Amino acid sequence: MTDAYIVGVDMIKFGRFPERGVPEIGAESALLALDDCGLEIQKMEALYCGNLGQAGAMVGQRILQQIGQTGIPVVNCANACATGATAFREAWMAVKAGVYDLVLAVGVEQMGKGLLGGGGGGKGIPKEGMLGSGTMPAVFAEAGMEHARNYGTTFEQFAKVSVKNHHHSTMNPKAMYQIETPLDVVMNAEMIAYPNTKLMCSVNVDGSAAAVIASGKKARELGLMGRAVKVSASALTSDPWQERDLVMPDVNTCTRRAAQTAFEMAGIGPQDVDLVELHDCFATAEILHYENLGLCADGEAGRMIDEGETSLGGRIPVNVSGGLLSKGHPLGATGIANLYEVSTHLRGEAGKRQVEGAKVGMTHVIGLGSACGIHILEKVAA
Repeated sequence: MTDAYIVGVDMIKFGRFPERGVPEIGAESALLALDDCGLEIQKMEALYCGNLGQAGAMVGQRILQQIGQTGIPVVNCANACATGATAFREAWMAVKAGVYDLVLAVGVEQMGKGLLGGGGGGKGIPKEGMLGSGTMPAVFAEAGMEHARNYGTTFEQFAKVSVKNHHHSTMNPKAMYQIETPLDVVMNAEMIAYPNTKLMCSVNVDGSAAAVIASGKKARELGLMGRAVKVSASALTSDPWQERDLVMPDVNTCTRRAAQTAFEMAGIGPQDVDLVELHDCFATAEILHYENLGLCADGEAGRMIDEGETSLGGRIPVNVSGGLLSKGHPLGATGIANLYEVSTHLRGEAGKRQVEGAKVGMTHVIGLGSACGIHILEKVAA
């Protein structure tokens, strides 16, 4: 199997674009990624597109209608919040297997407002309102409270995640929000589902991100290795069966399994990672994933946030982009947007938010249902 590299990657500034359609939004990031490596759509041998809200609408083909219909195979993916990461992984696997030398992966989403999850159809006893809530704020509030019960994690520690990520966003021109939110402001914001206030919940936005993946042979042939980023590992998991109360979703196990797989594939451990973009759909989730990804021992996440270990300049900076809490969370785009952020740091092109000396980065997304995608990227030695 050949090595595979990100040779072009970019994203649009996340926001709300009611006047634009999904294919148009996706086409913009696709062109940005192609421009990033100086290639044309005619050079691409396949397109992998991630989109959740219009699954079945052949979004990938509609993007090509915007930027050039070249007759290449198109694969459309939908996999909850791991949709973009799944599309990227499928593209990466095709290059690794030697089927293609140059492929384009695009993640795109146009979101509405309001709470995600909950409701549900079908027959039988409804869960919503009788056995708890399936809305995402409630699910991750419940998971946070379980962590608090086990380890004494406090409301203030959860809130500090939001303070950190909003601060990071002020250095990211592509984030939806770029504002400071002091601790008292976060803690006194409207309570959505304790302990998550409104400022501790991710932002529903429109957005897209794209990446061009090349085989090592093709990257060298085209002279693109100078800014190439090696994809050292790609892992995708779902929940295994467990003898547990399935009324409460498990937000931890598939991440732990994916992290173990990714580290083994890359031949490294958590101690070798220089920065992480993880799935902070809620402030409570980020705390949980410090431990799920092996960034610290179980029960140590609260201490990590207190001591600034995950802030820019800390031991292991997390969500220097501003994360989903500030950058925004367009479901189908998030996985590739995370890859853009880490690639930018490994290239040394992140400006004010640059993690100095970054050589290895990790991206993580999780969609309840369940799907977890993790990628490990490495800087290419000069």
